[in-house]
Amino acid sequence: MSLPAAENPAKLTNNIKLDEPRTVAAGMTAVAVALKMVVEEAGVVRGNKALLKMNQKDGFDCPSCAWPDPDFKRSPVAEYCENGAKALGEEATDKALWADFFAQNSVYDLSLLSDLEIGKKGRLAEPMYLPKGGTHYQPISWADAFQKVADHLHALESPDEAIFYTSGRASNEAAFAYQLFVREYGTNNLPDCSNMCHESSGVALSESLGIGKGTVMLEDFYDTDIIMIMGQNPGTNHPRMMTALQKGKRNGAKIIAVNPLHETGLVGFNDPQTVKGILSLDNKLAELFVQIRMNGDMAFLQVVARLLLDEEEKAPGTVLDQDFIKNKTSGYEAYAAHLKQQDVNALAELSGVPLAKIREVVELIKNKKRIIICWAMGLTQHANSVETLKELVNVLLLKGSVGIPGGGTCPVRGHSNVQGDRTMGVWEQVKPEWRENIREVFGFEVPEKKGYDTVNAIRAMHDGKAKVFFGLGGNFLSATPDTNYTAKGLRQCKLTVHISTKLNRSHLVHGEEALILPTLARSDQDIHDGTEQFVTCENSMGVIQASRGVLEPISNQLLSEIRIICGVAQATLGKDSKVNWAQYGHHYDNIRNDIARVIEGCEDFNRKVRQPAGYYLPNSARHGEFKTATGKAMFNVAEATAPKPGPGEYLMMTIRSHDQFNTTIYGLEDRYRGVHNERRVVFMNIQDIIEAGFSSGDIVDVYNNHGGRERVARTFVLVAYDIPKRCIATYFPEANVLVPIDTIAEHSNTPIYKSVLVKIRKSGSF
Repeated sequence: MSLPAAENPAKLTNNIKLDEPRTVAAGMTAVAVALKMVVEEAGVVRGNKALLKMNQKDGFDCPSCAWPDPDFKRSPVAEYCENGAKALGEEATDKALWADFFAQNSVYDLSLLSDLEIGKKGRLAEPMYLPKGGTHYQPISWADAFQKVADHLHALESPDEAIFYTSGRASNEAAFAYQLFVREYGTNNLPDCSNMCHESSGVALSESLGIGKGTVMLEDFYDTDIIMIMGQNPGTNHPRMMTALQKGKRNGAKIIAVNPLHETGLVGFNDPQTVKGILSLDNKLAELFVQIRMNGDMAFLQVVARLLLDEEEKAPGTVLDQDFIKNKTSGYEAYAAHLKQQDVNALAELSGVPLAKIREVVELIKNKKRIIICWAMGLTQHANSVETLKELVNVLLLKGSVGIPGGGTCPVRGHSNVQGDRTMGVWEQVKPEWRENIREVFGFEVPEKKGYDTVNAIRAMHDGKAKVFFGLGGNFLSATPDTNYTAKGLRQCKLTVHISTKLNRSHLVHGEEALILPTLARSDQDIHDGTEQFVTCENSMGVIQASRGVLEPISNQLLSEIRIICGVAQATLGKDSKVNWAQYGHHYDNIRNDIARVIEGCEDFNRKVRQPAGYYLPNSARHGEFKTATGKAMFNVAEATAPKPGPGEYLMMTIRSHDQFNTTIYGLEDRYRGVHNERRVVFMNIQDIIEAGFSSGDIVDVYNNHGGRERVARTFVLVAYDIPKRCIATYFPEANVLVPIDTIAEHSNTPIYKSVLVKIRKSGSF
């Protein structure tokens, strides 16, 4: 029987409930929701044992977002947020999927379930194999699974016909071993989830500041003057960040929130670990909320910069940091001349923000130097994202706000080790120092040819140029754009392989043959050969620290990511490999010893990661040193752009519900936005709804015809919401089917999930 469409089954719960969006995030409700899920999934004893060790110095790193832990004092009871607890509940569950589950449930039947239903089935317990023409996964030994991968890799005409994807859940040790295996095998086809999220940040920051990471530390939030949050929803995506925002505000910082939606976590926060938070006595966050049109950020920032320049001319030497500009930057004169040519009224209109409101922003920052600007996917997933982020840097350079305490750039990363994967070498490109160090340490040549990033990997599979897909974590199909296009590519592969903790949709849209290799979770103890192992992770601010699981694994058939990679490498490369994979799998200190020899900033790695809170990687821009082409921080000149919907079109962005993390769906409660019991919704301006002849509650299809191919997301409920006109928002991943594979950010090749042109047609009502 043929498989259904790759997109999530287009079925409604028919039980949607709407109420007013919340004005304050977290509080005791968040505590109750989090504890309820952990207890339901893992039980009281198992669940609380894990919660007490999550994000502790002697515990394990949260499997959710990459917000940093405090360097010094941490809460002994709850150093986590609601979504972190939900993520833990998902992986600490005591429900296990053995061979009998797969014998009773065909791939076809499982594919008819929603992502929520699939995820709630439980943890994968043993290796599973789907033979060619098979309808059900069946058990396979680890040795046979490793050999199956090796046989397919050996059968390829070129190593470049294999794709090796990495998600942000992988540890540093697993990521290092993985890229080492792939490069010794002979390819740089190492796409990763960063290609779809902060790749634009890495490109922009590398070119303008000399390092593709943020420049601030957590302590900077506690002692700063201005925190500007752009294109980010911390209440849902990075809830622990709100504690830092509130602490900064109490110490005198002004918070400016720039976003198309009035997200709850931008405007109010009740800290459930404080008396004031419990009593809701001190919850205001943003001093100023700026509602911007989707992708209006570049125009907005240029108006801010131009008005700052005007203020400097009125009072020379009091607004811009002229010494910093002269001594630490290049390109200022060309940038200032460019700003002078701009029509601020036209730019304000392009941004969707009234000029008077932008003047309020300038009034708050013009006499301040300690300025932090934070951002996430709302800025990185547009065609002009790289130029927009360089514009953000321009504003900070004008103020001399980079490389100082309390000031700088803060790209807030999603998954908890996505930044560490890149540090460890997971990249479709190869830094010269990696190639040289690998040659010196291991004695083999790293391929020079650039590999496939995520978008190009999908194209290669779709065009038959790639025949094996290997995924280290993640839910590739649901995370990527143009769902049906991606599905076709995966189905054309000879073999698809996924290292996973839980069942997901990518296991159900597969190649001719497929393997599911179950792995330990962050919270699981990793004991083998009589020794308890630990791994490391890197957070958003460049701290690498140890992660030690504490729970007994739900199955004795689980292997760590590292041991799986080593097993595949041994089977594939054999005795001629230059790497001692058996030694790597025996004790992870052996991997860390080689990380210290290959990766810059990881010298003496084994000792430094054993420090109670880990250590900071070197960050030259944090100290005012800019390793750019000019040796200085670089101003960038670019014309502000933004897509304009045509007749009957809307600009769509995909967003997360409060009840999910990335592609993992925890439930159907987006309580901050007031949406309950449903995910298939379209948030739309009430005037747009009326003008289009719709009513709130109508059931609609969302579609486009980009490139002459119709893409349709069927059966969504219209929800009237405070969102700019001609803009709509839908949940990720249900709407990913609408994101064309060839609509990408310039220079970074990131899919533009946040500015997709679509149309809407009515399909019924209930």
